[in-house]
Amino acid sequence: MFGVKFVKFQPNIYVLKYKKGRIVREGIGLSFIYFAPTTSLVSIPIGSLEAPFIFEEVSSDFQSVSIQGQVNFRIADAKKIAGLLNFTLKANAVDYRSNDPERLSQRVITVARVHMKKIIETMLLKDAIRASDALAKTIIHELQTDNEISSLGLEIIGVSVVAIKPNQETARALETTTREQILKEADDAIYSRRNASVEQERVIKENELNTEIAVEQKKRQIKETQKEAEKSVQRKEHEIQNAEITNKITLETKKKELVSISVQNSRAESDAKAYSISSAMKALEGVNPSIIQSLASIGMQPEKLIAIAFQGLAENAEKIGELNISPDLLKELISKK
Repeated sequence: MFGVKFVKFQPNIYVLKYKKGRIVREGIGLSFIYFAPTTSLVSIPIGSLEAPFIFEEVSSDFQSVSIQGQVNFRIADAKKIAGLLNFTLKANAVDYRSNDPERLSQRVITVARVHMKKIIETMLLKDAIRASDALAKTIIHELQTDNEISSLGLEIIGVSVVAIKPNQETARALETTTREQILKEADDAIYSRRNASVEQERVIKENELNTEIAVEQKKRQIKETQKEAEKSVQRKEHEIQNAEITNKITLETKKKELVSISVQNSRAESDAKAYSISSAMKALEGVNPSIIQSLASIGMQPEKLIAIAFQGLAENAEKIGELNISPDLLKELISKK
């Protein structure tokens, strides 16, 4: 009553109590009694504040992009911002006398939009819609170093970019392009798979043919080896046959030489015998045959002597009148024979 009031502020409120244009009390979460007609109260929230935004920007390829996100900040220097913006409370100690506190978030968003516009204008649409994290990191750095933000005594806590979207027509076009690209990649994958399958079949066929060729080559080598072995055996047999024929020829030659020598020896022996007989005949020329016969009968067997006797009887048969030979004599002669 009578303009004397009691006020109590929250712990996240920095309070400046002015009286006659001078700060008489300041601090966080104060509570005190004041005289309203002569006192001005400045209430500055120092907690975290949120400034959501939705921007429509244009990319470097002249495509409209919608950027949705949020900037989190706090008032770090309450006295500095109190000298720039009006945070004075009304007489009810609840509402502000001006709309500067409400416009603070918009000022932060405006600064953020300026920096975001610069970045988006350098990016293609396809790059921009995939750059949420990179864009957020860049914007928070730009805001932390911005002169206007610093002059207001603000501290940027964080920047979140929730979505970056093109307009509906562009989105449909991108979807179509992406869909066609996906279908093309699917077709390419099917083609590659079929091509790989064909290639595998070709490799398998080639390996089979190479195997058949190798088998045929081995068979040919085996046949050639067998032929060479047969030729070697035939050569050996031919050599053996030649050796046998040579040996036979040599043997026959030796036999021929032996026969020739035997004939020569026989001829020489016959010549010697003939010469002996001729010499004996010459020696016996003029000798009575009876004497020769008598000499030949010397040492002769009795049977041969009897035969000669009968021969003599036969030769002189005309001179013999009668000759009787008894059966006993013939029997005796036959039995002895």
